[in-house]
Amino acid sequence: MEKRKILVTGAAGFIGFSLVKALVQNKQYDVVGYDNINNYYDPQLKYDRLQQLGIDRSSLRQGEVMPSEQYANFQFIQLDLENLTGMQSLFATENFDIVVHLAAQAGVRHSLRNPHVYVSSNVGGFVNMLECCKNHKIKHLVYASSSSVYGLDSKIPFSEAEPTNHPVSLYAATKRANELMAYTYHHLYRLPVTGLRFFTVYGPWGRPDMSPMLFAKAIKDGKPIKVFNHGKMRRDFTYIDDIVDGIVKVTEAQPAGNSIYNIGNSRPVELMDFIELMEKSIGKEAIKELLPMQPGDVYETYADTSALTAATGYHPTTPLEEGIPKFLEWYLSYYK
Repeated sequence: MEKRKILVTGAAGFIGFSLVKALVQNKQYDVVGYDNINNYYDPQLKYDRLQQLGIDRSSLRQGEVMPSEQYANFQFIQLDLENLTGMQSLFATENFDIVVHLAAQAGVRHSLRNPHVYVSSNVGGFVNMLECCKNHKIKHLVYASSSSVYGLDSKIPFSEAEPTNHPVSLYAATKRANELMAYTYHHLYRLPVTGLRFFTVYGPWGRPDMSPMLFAKAIKDGKPIKVFNHGKMRRDFTYIDDIVDGIVKVTEAQPAGNSIYNIGNSRPVELMDFIELMEKSIGKEAIKELLPMQPGDVYETYADTSALTAATGYHPTTPLEEGIPKFLEWYLSYYK
């Protein structure tokens, strides 16, 4: 395989960091990470992830590409997606072959309170990314969509053939907008694009606003955990290593032009069963505060991943009974 240069946006985030960590092990890749390191959650976690990749906080200069002290094939730049001039300059200098665009303003509930941030980053930022990929003849743009695009009225399991016209949060609407915009750029400019609809991802170095981290913290501290819809929810929890394996497989596959794939575990579990596994691993019972359904939430997520498997051989291998202890081992060590 010839050497390829890959841009990974959101490289200080949960999935982006985990992907970069996998990619830099392969000397056939030169990797540039990209992140604005915003304060949606404690930036210290983002700096600590970057430290694992050999990027020291004190060496960062906004808009400058910084070499890793640990990996000869990794560099990092701190830059906003809204900074089109900075992005164009980066693309012109670096000559990327592939872009994996994972940067976005995340969080379903947060999108109800701060809509403009989501439109600016997830829609405006994505247009900037599409323009740069078009102008610099990128061979493959892989971008993050979300299972949230399915809304409330899709059949279970969620299939890519289902219509996605009723998103129930602004976050979901911005992700659906990304899919439509990517299709348009493929149609107009033949840009090869692949969207990945992520299902609930968990594991070491996870986001602190997501349920596994919130549950772990509350159980450890003896505080109540908020259990929405009185626990009558099912989630297709997917371990981070399986997600990264899927992204790498998509990146290495020949792009099909314009594709959208579900990427998940295809084994939804009851929220209460997930909590019970966490209780067993921590050795402590959770105090549960049962609450009604939250605006923007869905009752169940369940990925039909047969299309991704057919295209790439994707096959998740980490059951919850294995993934939760691995996640908690990291969590209890990091937050000791």
